[in-house]
Amino acid sequence: MSNFTNKIDFEVLVMVKNANPNGDPLNGNRPRETYDGFGEISDVCIKRKIRNRLQDMGENIFVQSDDRAVDEYKSLADRAKNNALMQKAIKDKNKDSYAKAACETWIDVRSFGQVFAFKDDSVSVGVRGPVSVHSAFSVLPVSVDSMQITKSVNSETAKDGKKSSDTMGMKHKISSALYVVKGSINHQLAEKTGFSDADAEKIKEALRTLFVNDSSSARPDGSMEVCKVYWWKHNCPMGQYSSAKVHRLIKIGAKTDDPKEFEDYDIKIDFLPELEMEEMEGI
Repeated sequence: MSNFTNKIDFEVLVMVKNANPNGDPLNGNRPRETYDGFGEISDVCIKRKIRNRLQDMGENIFVQSDDRAVDEYKSLADRAKNNALMQKAIKDKNKDSYAKAACETWIDVRSFGQVFAFKDDSVSVGVRGPVSVHSAFSVLPVSVDSMQITKSVNSETAKDGKKSSDTMGMKHKISSALYVVKGSINHQLAEKTGFSDADAEKIKEALRTLFVNDSSSARPDGSMEVCKVYWWKHNCPMGQYSSAKVHRLIKIGAKTDDPKEFEDYDIKIDFLPELEMEEMEGI
């Protein structure tokens, strides 16, 4: 495995059309919004999608969704307790060896980190990952459209043979919005987890294809699209600029009062001396 050479910053532009990009379970599953009315996609949601894409690419994933599990384990504890190297490290009470084995086995552990604290284990280990992802926010305040839906069929046969009463519910969507995802990859933490340049390329590809194989009732195919990925690789391990300064290089404004398409946004890109940027189309 190659080493991770220099710090990386990235930014992803995501177009949402007639979809609920990230429902809030504490608010009737309405699309998440800030107090100022801007749309939000949590960092946890974005990392879940990155994990799913890495798994689709054939990578080993520790935090697997139940509906995407590719092994026989029913929990994270089962998955960890069936790793021979990690169990040997527990017997030796060696936290460093435990973390190293986990990082070598699963790309999401060496990317995002993980807390290993399970019952009956004599060690509790925390791994800090080098890949940090911000919550995504819309460029403009969003408007949430809601509709009432009805389930008008019987789930089970009624004892009296009659039709059960209709079940009412709500479905929410955002008609159109552009979201911005920001993140970075830290060199110092990459050295500790064994995260490599090859892993960074896999993260890049996962971001470029973020919504492939991700459709659902709330997010039909084609309703979520990665339009652009901006990727900055610094010329030194620690980076010659802060992530905040790099992320400010992308300036986005609306060309119209009510932008509906990605082309309705004006995107300006500034540059910093000796900092190269790779611009990619999404898929």
